Amino acid sequence: MDFPQHFRCPISMELMKDPVTICTGVTYERKNIEKWLNSYKKNTCPATMQCIDSFEMTPNHTLKRLIQAWQQNGKSKSCIPSSPAQAAKHEELISLLKTIESTPFKVSPLKKLKSVVEIGDEIKLDFKKSGGVEVLVKIVVQILVECCSDFVAFRACEEAIGVLDQLPLSDEEEDCQTLQLLMKPECIKSFTIMLQRGSAEARFCIVSIFQKMARADFHWNHAIKDEGIDFFKSLLEIVSDEMCTRASSCALQVLIDILDASKKSRLQAIEAGALCTLIDLLPDSNKSKCEKIMLLIKLLCECAEGRLAFIEHGLGIAAISKKMLNVSTAATKIGVKILWLICISHPTENVLEEMLMFGSVKKLVALLHIGGSSTTKARVIKIFKYHGNTWKRYPCFPSDIKDYLGLGYDI
Repeated sequence: MDFPQHFRCPISMELMKDPVTICTGVTYERKNIEKWLNSYKKNTCPATMQCIDSFEMTPNHTLKRLIQAWQQNGKSKSCIPSSPAQAAKHEELISLLKTIESTPFKVSPLKKLKSVVEIGDEIKLDFKKSGGVEVLVKIVVQILVECCSDFVAFRACEEAIGVLDQLPLSDEEEDCQTLQLLMKPECIKSFTIMLQRGSAEARFCIVSIFQKMARADFHWNHAIKDEGIDFFKSLLEIVSDEMCTRASSCALQVLIDILDASKKSRLQAIEAGALCTLIDLLPDSNKSKCEKIMLLIKLLCECAEGRLAFIEHGLGIAAISKKMLNVSTAATKIGVKILWLICISHPTENVLEEMLMFGSVKKLVALLHIGGSSTTKARVIKIFKYHGNTWKRYPCFPSDIKDYLGLGYDI
């Protein structure tokens, strides 16, 4: 359906759902301008190319109400394709879905379907309304029936997952049905199998789908409660995959979304060997990956089982110490929290000696001198107050720190 020019986002030229106005006075669809500014790191207005002094976005409620009113007035016509080209695409979509449902040889029509769905948001919406998600989910869960022995069914499942990854997911009402279909236990079970045995591309698509589901405020606990340790082992394998950095980074974010929301999931991840995998990966990780890995270690160390696994690894303190003050302020802050959790709950002589030997104490001393957030500095001071009596016996422990903290020599 044709719509007024001022209802279009200047970036995508599509109807806006969440219009926001930036400092130049131009209104954009929120997700598009956020991608322009944050993902592409631009500091100009896409429409006027003026430099942007402020990234603040103001919701354009008036325009949003006008768009909604216009949509309501044209609702009765919304199901009718607005042009011969759209009508042709709709017919092609329906024909492909019928073919996929009826033929035992689904791979070729699924590939064709993917190329059609990739065209734009309108065809994706048409696909959802035409029952396309239901058709694909049936194909995905079919591998449970075939027990992965049928290669044709397995390949069809991979292609269906590739199409599903093309679909946007949000917490809006129009996506609720799609989320409900994807959260079915049999669908999650199939996804888990494909994480273990699928191609690199299929595994990435599944992790990408999980990430979209998490962003849509999806309840992970309900979906993965029956998958348990195998689910986390599959994700950790992808995290460790050095050949596909995109999938690895995406899997790290999915783990963060899951573990941040559920303490029960943290216990399952610990049992699956998450801490051992993460500590091994940390020393050679880049900045972005390092921050995610350290955040995951921190979440796991908030459990007693996680702290024990961290200590048992043997190189946990060394790995954290290496990254503190060498990566970013965020990584240093997380590192201090991890060391705080470990040395407060497990203040064994071995742990305290490792902190001194691997440079943790030296980095903590440096933090007192260079400053930082008040929370981080307060935590560092508490660490020294708790364990200064042990460390002050070593000649390498600075005397000025003893005086600064009021430790003296007779405590």
